[in-house]
Amino acid sequence: MNGKGTYDSHSLTDPPSPHPIRISADTTQRIFSLADFLDDFRGLNLDSRHRVANMGLKVFTYEAGTEINRVQFNYTENRAAQQLADILDKISNVEEQINQLEYDMRYDHLGLPQTLLQIQNGLYDHDYVEAALMIPTLEKISADSRYLHLAQVRAQEIVQRIQENK
Repeated sequence: MNGKGTYDSHSLTDPPSPHPIRISADTTQRIFSLADFLDDFRGLNLDSRHRVANMGLKVFTYEAGTEINRVQFNYTENRAAQQLADILDKISNVEEQINQLEYDMRYDHLGLPQTLLQIQNGLYDHDYVEAALMIPTLEKISADSRYLHLAQVRAQEIVQRIQENK
């Protein structure tokens, strides 16, 4: 439980493309506590019995040695599973913002201020867990004169806000 893992987000038709990620000890502990509460997903059925719209398939996997437990669901009423899905979704939000920033840095300098504004709004709305993962990318933007001054200033403001909220 050292916070090391992999992140992968892809459509079902695309091949997996995981990359390494390291999250804080606090978030790691929260994730494993919820997984433990859910008996590491052993024989668990999380799907709601009520008819609901397709909310997107979620898959929780627990691996320890040769033990692999997996549960998938569309929507659940289980509070612990909802909390776990929320944490993982908010980590995913961070990773997707990093991907968007890197795209904008390479191909769309003029789009950077808008992406950064979305990040600022997301911070305000508490849409992120592990927002500190964005800091290295944000620092590159704030230090690079190739980007609009507005983007540099916003990136620095976001870094300061993330560091203040640690």
